[in-house]
Amino acid sequence: MNACPGGKNTFSIFMKAARELAKAGFLVFVLRHMLKEERMSDPKSIVIASAARTAVGAFNGAFANVPAHELGAVAIKAALERAGVDAADVDEVILGQVLTAGEGQNPARQAAMGAGCPKETTAFAINQLCGSGLRAVALGMQQIISGDAKIIVAGGQESMSMAPHCAYLRSGVKMGDFKMIDTMLKDGLTDAFHGYHMGITAENIARQWQLSRSEQDEFALASQHKAEAAQKAGRFDEEIVPFTVKARKGDVVVSADEYIRPGTTMEVLAKLKPAFDKEGTVTAGNASGINDGAAAVVLMDAGEAARRGVKPLARIVSWATAGVDPSIMGTGPIPATRKALEKAGWSVGDLDLVEANEAFAAQSCAVVRDLGLDPEIVNVNGGAIAIGHPIGASGARVLTTLLYEMKRRDAKRGLATLCIGGGMGVALCVERD
Repeated sequence: MNACPGGKNTFSIFMKAARELAKAGFLVFVLRHMLKEERMSDPKSIVIASAARTAVGAFNGAFANVPAHELGAVAIKAALERAGVDAADVDEVILGQVLTAGEGQNPARQAAMGAGCPKETTAFAINQLCGSGLRAVALGMQQIISGDAKIIVAGGQESMSMAPHCAYLRSGVKMGDFKMIDTMLKDGLTDAFHGYHMGITAENIARQWQLSRSEQDEFALASQHKAEAAQKAGRFDEEIVPFTVKARKGDVVVSADEYIRPGTTMEVLAKLKPAFDKEGTVTAGNASGINDGAAAVVLMDAGEAARRGVKPLARIVSWATAGVDPSIMGTGPIPATRKALEKAGWSVGDLDLVEANEAFAAQSCAVVRDLGLDPEIVNVNGGAIAIGHPIGASGARVLTTLLYEMKRRDAKRGLATLCIGGGMGVALCVERD
């Protein structure tokens, strides 16, 4: 007698259903795999054929007298050489740059021609503050998708050291003193809506997210230690192109990031006074630097790469930008990343590596916390607190660093993201075969 009437029949039905479900699951797996392969081999997929960057110079350091377009030219030339692309084949150059006063007409065009691009190659610069270098990459991708170009060089360049002071003197000064304006502070580091330094936005985040001074200093210390270890191990060497600085006493070759501070300790960081608010927690030690540098990538579609025999560093999967309250501009990567991940069909757990620009430790901690990122995959070689933050170039710099670390680890999925002054964020998802 069966304990369960009709038990055999029920079991048979159950097993049949299980087999059908298993088949369905297998089919889903196969379909997902096929779709992934189709995306990766789609001739219209936009790929990053190569990437290169200069070292990041300290403020008034090795690149003190080097204009941004000269840094950009070296990065562009190196990226083209690494891709095996002739400068004459480039349709357009798009470079992020924030501080252009005194640089002359269209610094991006100057950089392009300095890299050997012919007069037929057009160029323009964009300014989305700290996101400029990454937004340039997104614009380049869109140019190719629209059919307006086959090959684009995108990236960013910045010389914060050479940002001039200026004065409004068109109508003259009849008597008395006149005010000189620091264009670096005015155009790059001061919130246009509240009139205060970006550091105050970090203080706002520290208060709202209840981030202690020690938590911020610990984040900054980790950035310094990771960058120091990466530099000693030569992990930046492949991405950096040496830059020769002409000097009276002989040429100087700059091939290593200058801003990293070896031997940083919590004791050293704890001694630093708040930089923006006497009662605050943001210091020079847990904030990014004022720096010079450039980075560039070569973009084309997968079909063009195949025709040229180019093995891309990665494929661009998605990108996004988003707006937030300017007073907490450093949280911009939170909604931007969520939008980019949604467009990619990914979750945070799908990411193997993340490069999130470290404008300040406070905003970096808030971004990691709110997105639920694994700290072990974020800025594994340190970030802008240690390496530096040449604002117009940083978007391309973090992307370049991400791409080379993904290659080194054979990582599949990566994210580059930055906060943007004025209350925005930008993010870009990339994938490797």
